[in-house]
Amino acid sequence: MKRREQAVEEGMGVQRVSRRSRGEGLSVQAAGRLRPLLESFLASTDTGARMGFDPVEFPHRYAHPRDIEVSALLAASLAYGRADLFRPKVDALLRRMGASPAAFVQELKVAGARELLEGFVYRFNVGTDVAVLLLGMGQALRELGSLEALFVRGREAHGTVHGALSHFTATLREVPMAPLRRALGPERGLHHLLPSPLGAGAAKRLNLYLRWMVRGPDTVDFGIWKQVPASALVIPLDTHIGRISQHLGLTRRTDLSWRTAEEVTASLRLLDAADPVRYDFALCHYGMSGVCPAQPVVGNCAKCLLLPACAVGPRLVRRSSSSQP
Repeated sequence: MKRREQAVEEGMGVQRVSRRSRGEGLSVQAAGRLRPLLESFLASTDTGARMGFDPVEFPHRYAHPRDIEVSALLAASLAYGRADLFRPKVDALLRRMGASPAAFVQELKVAGARELLEGFVYRFNVGTDVAVLLLGMGQALRELGSLEALFVRGREAHGTVHGALSHFTATLREVPMAPLRRALGPERGLHHLLPSPLGAGAAKRLNLYLRWMVRGPDTVDFGIWKQVPASALVIPLDTHIGRISQHLGLTRRTDLSWRTAEEVTASLRLLDAADPVRYDFALCHYGMSGVCPAQPVVGNCAKCLLLPACAVGPRLVRRSSSSQP
């Protein structure tokens, strides 16, 4: 894999879809036209049918807030690549961690990490990488009582979500590395798992984790972090959200950067200032399911509830109609 392609996969850099990257978000007038379409689209989404394709299914196994936040961060951190490949890895780890992931990480030592993670490999990550995450979570729970408290401390210190996330990951990585390396070998993709410094990338998986913890509660998100308002969240930007956001005029930027994520979020705040990322699950799965693919399908476009606001679909539908005998 080329260095640039690997950086994209690892979320370490900024993916360039084309050379144009100058941004411009949604106008107030366009927001007024888009809002009812998105509301109908959201209401039509079969959330239950998509839950099995989303890593949020894992924290839904638990009831206690600490177990939810620990299992959720593990699941979100490993949720890259194909779902059918990362889901078995997350499932196996959580099953071995027992009924309470929070209690497990609070009691975890290097020997236990070796027992759990020896031989673990998932794409860019090896057991040492995951051990840092688990030991870091345990340390945060022992010292602060929750992962929420760690994030809030960073937000108070830095004032932004980006700064808070950078503080969050840096603190989780503050575990002694020498004993881990002796027990499990060298780390390999630790920056991918816990990026520090956060950099210019969109930090999709970390923002996904925040969405789960902060907004809601509803059938998808938990709303267990009460000290962070949903209005502060940033969209978990990936290729699906990026493409659909361009179609809907939420941004004209074509890179998957933090700046683009902020611009898309700013457009969504015109639709719902208090809860701008509430459309994320539905829109992301619209792309993931193949209904709105990278190469548009005319038949799908013709039936799409968002067609009147789309910059791509109407042209394809008109072209297809005019070519019919």
